[in-house]
Amino acid sequence: PMVTAQGMVHVLFGCAAIRPAMARASAMSMAAARASAMSVPLTAPVLSAYVRTKSVWVQRAPLKNVRTMESSAATPDIDDTPIVDENGVPLSKNAMKKLRKAAQIAAKKAKLKAEADGTADGEGRSANVNQAVEEVVEEAPAPYRFVSAGVTQSTVDLPDRIYSPVHSLGTPDGPAIGSDVLVRGRLANQRVQGNSAFLVLRMGALYTVQAVFFKDKETPMQSKEMLNALKGLTTESVIEVRGQLREATVLSASQSNVEIGITEVKLVSLAAPKLPFEIEDAARSEAEVEASEMTDRPFPRLGQDLRLNNRWIDLRVPANNAIMVVQSQMCALFREALTSQGFIELHTPKLVAGESEGGAGVFRTDYFGQPACLAQSPQLYKQMAIAADMERVFEVGPVFRAENSNTRRHLCEFTGLDMEMAFNNHYMEVIRVLHTMFSQLFVGLESRNARELTVIREQFPSEMPRFTAEPCVVHWEQAMQMLRDAGEEVGGFDDLSTAHERLLGKLVGEELGTDFYFLDRFPSAVRPFYTMPCPDDPRYSNSYDLFLRGEEICSGAQRIHEPRMLTESIASRGVPLEPLKDYVESMRFGMPPHGGAGIGLERLVFLYLNLDNVRKASMFPRDPNRCNP
Repeated sequence: PMVTAQGMVHVLFGCAAIRPAMARASAMSMAAARASAMSVPLTAPVLSAYVRTKSVWVQRAPLKNVRTMESSAATPDIDDTPIVDENGVPLSKNAMKKLRKAAQIAAKKAKLKAEADGTADGEGRSANVNQAVEEVVEEAPAPYRFVSAGVTQSTVDLPDRIYSPVHSLGTPDGPAIGSDVLVRGRLANQRVQGNSAFLVLRMGALYTVQAVFFKDKETPMQSKEMLNALKGLTTESVIEVRGQLREATVLSASQSNVEIGITEVKLVSLAAPKLPFEIEDAARSEAEVEASEMTDRPFPRLGQDLRLNNRWIDLRVPANNAIMVVQSQMCALFREALTSQGFIELHTPKLVAGESEGGAGVFRTDYFGQPACLAQSPQLYKQMAIAADMERVFEVGPVFRAENSNTRRHLCEFTGLDMEMAFNNHYMEVIRVLHTMFSQLFVGLESRNARELTVIREQFPSEMPRFTAEPCVVHWEQAMQMLRDAGEEVGGFDDLSTAHERLLGKLVGEELGTDFYFLDRFPSAVRPFYTMPCPDDPRYSNSYDLFLRGEEICSGAQRIHEPRMLTESIASRGVPLEPLKDYVESMRFGMPPHGGAGIGLERLVFLYLNLDNVRKASMFPRDPNRCNP
């Protein structure tokens, strides 16, 4: 059927509310019809469904985004007669319900507006009517959306989807201003108030960017839904944000010169609404916490156990996350420095039949009916590698010590950085290799991890340690005299206490201008059975420790490579020979003089960064009171 132009005006629900573009299209169609005295075809683009008005079947305008176009037109009479689409197929109940609802809204709006026009405060009431009607009227699809991705189960591969790293935004090498970007990260912070939303997205713990959304006047209802969805996000949820990158000044984000105008937010993983503790509280320095205690609103002080029990949250703290990055870089630099000096990497057994260090500090276990223990170090196997003509070797691997030491610098399991090398004449050859390695490590850390070190030092203040161009070696006898001159009572053949180590480090720093030095010629009685005695006085040994900021980070020595001397040393210490027979046997077929060292990675990180506890330098620390998580 066809309908005249005049009829069309009346069938658009009396005051048919259509978008401006549709209104213009309708007006043009009707004008053309009047000019030619012809009927307007039902295929006019502004029409989408049939309704029955009086005795004529006509198409009606779309329901979405209705706007009042006319206030005095008649209201259509919609009864229960079936309504059909342009193909004559009856509409569904839902579609019919929408038609009736739209007609009722149009009628109500026309009536209220007419009443408002006849009163003194008609202008204000008219605005209220428009607002009330807008709240229940459907809108055209908005150019933005919120999506819940559900559980990602690798159902689709999207290799062409490009994600922008947050640290690249606003940089010369990053996406251009005005371009569309897609980033994924954690919701570090949010502020949704009134008609705006500000999200701070964090990626990799160190880098943040602000994303913003403002209410759209063209789609107020969907804007409200979007704002409610953003407000419902919980801190630390994993989300994706897509939008336009634009210039801005943002003080609350690391990317302070840009922000993202949101077009889409996708929820990837919703975080529980209550965290064990707030990231912001865990990121404060000790100085900030102490200063707040003098105010009426002190910051919470988070206990070590609370942090370690929820270590996966604690490691999201920028400084703590950066510590793990520094730890990783130390391993890489250790490998690079030694590889450049001709070393190769080994992987030695961690289940051993004997005790590599002697004593009782081992974790024992049953190995298919035979006694065994976890390796205290790769010491014996490093030396066997020298016997196998590998000449220079190193290893990065776990070390286990069953020592009931509940101090700030001891762990029962840590990562060992071990090296061993053959030398020609003197163990000073080993010390020079170690000094070169540590020098490269320190310089490399400061250049490669400047960003991480800055973040760490904001929470845990420190400076790069001082070290000399050539190895600084202090002999045992010299060290004892320095302590005596400082008023300390020390025996000549007892091991150093922690207090004496720190004092000696202070004295060396003041006299020699370094935080990093070697102490050699330790008393033989306080060193392992495989340590070579000094040729001038067997009460001392060809051994050395390396100290950083007044605490030991490395222990090493020339090893006994003569079988008879080694056997006698083992017997003199009361260590069982049987579990070590293979080790001793490796010396009987020609063994070059050799030496090496073992370094605790976590302790090295802890002291380099001047942290207050070695547990901060361990991802999941193991001590006498902790074997989880």
